[in-house]
Amino acid sequence: MLISRFDPFKQLKEFEKSFYDTYPQKSEGVSGFVPVVNTREGEFAYHIDVDLPGVKKEDIKVDIHKNVLTISGERKTKEEIKEEDYYKVETAFGKFTRSFTLPDNADVENVEASSNDGVLEVVIPKLSEEKHKKIITIK
Repeated sequence: MLISRFDPFKQLKEFEKSFYDTYPQKSEGVSGFVPVVNTREGEFAYHIDVDLPGVKKEDIKVDIHKNVLTISGERKTKEEIKEEDYYKVETAFGKFTRSFTLPDNADVENVEASSNDGVLEVVIPKLSEEKHKKIITIK
C-alpha cells in the first residue's frame, strides 16, 4: 500500500501549469527582476552585498523602519536594438524590493551604504556589549 501526503492545492497547481503551457505569457513590460544578495557576519558588523548591474545609484533606496532594512529600486530598460531578422532581450527589468529583519544588536543609527561597479554594499555595525546590555535597577 502506497501512502501519499494530502495536498489540497494539487489540482490548482495542475490547472495553473496546464494553463501556462497552453497560453504562454509574453515577457513584455516589467519582468521579475530579483537581485542576488549575499549576506555575511563579521566581528564588528553585518554585511549585505546586492548585485545590481545596470542600476544607477539614484535609482536605489535603502531605509530602515521598525528594525527591518529594505533595499528597493528599479532597473530601467535600455534602448532597444531591433535587427531586420533578429531581436532578443535576456536582461530582466523592473522594480525590486528586498527586506531583511535586523538582529537586536544592530546599530541602526550608523548604517552605511555604498555602490561600486554594480554592487551595493550595506554595512550594519554591531552594538558593543556595553551598549546592548541593559542593567535594571531594583526599586
